[in-house]
Amino acid sequence: MKCLVCISKTPETTAKIAFTGDGSAFDENGVQFIMNPYDEWYALVKAVELKEKHGGTVTVINVGPASNDVVIRKALAIGADDAIRVEADPQSAMFVAKQIAENAKDYDLILLGKETINYNGSEVGSMLAEFLDQPYVSFGTDLELDGTTAKVTREIEGGSEVSKIELPVVISAAKGMAEQRIPNMRGIMMAKKKPINVVEPVACEDLAVVKSYALPDQKSEVKMIDPENMDELVRLLQEEAKVL
Repeated sequence: MKCLVCISKTPETTAKIAFTGDGSAFDENGVQFIMNPYDEWYALVKAVELKEKHGGTVTVINVGPASNDVVIRKALAIGADDAIRVEADPQSAMFVAKQIAENAKDYDLILLGKETINYNGSEVGSMLAEFLDQPYVSFGTDLELDGTTAKVTREIEGGSEVSKIELPVVISAAKGMAEQRIPNMRGIMMAKKKPINVVEPVACEDLAVVKSYALPDQKSEVKMIDPENMDELVRLLQEEAKVL
């Protein structure tokens, strides 16, 4: 089985968010970057578990500049066999999905996190499946393989849903798919010798591109009201409360 895991680089969860003066881009100065947790903890680790159980290979793919090699090397240390990096500045989910699709046509299983923690769009998986003309299951919480059949479980309102799909298939992973792994020293040393294949991007006409970013208004001061003072509470709700 050949498995491809899509990984992305995101700001560390506690990073202070700021944008350039004209609001056209995220200000990366002083920001620590990490592998997107949904890609790492659930998609990548699940792929490694499947390789350990059924055999095969795990390849990771990333769209981005050479500075992304740091997170790619971590993926290799966790257990991926090799990596592909598309030398491009990702401008949209559609652009990323198109670049991955061009390098994903020979894989039996494609995994990615349900979303990235910086955009929270959950778009790449479905777009990728469309480009590849493959079935897609989102927000998977468990995955089992039986030959060429994937059994995918995901949570729905009031219970869970189980789907059986013939490979190849694209699946986005959510909490429950796997447990986080910490790279050990042997994995870190081996990662230095594993190949990263850098490829050029293909042309892609973006249908939606972000023009500018803006921070939300700062939260106003919290006002504490005595529970016995209902008149003041009613006045504040009528005169000062904002309906979003």
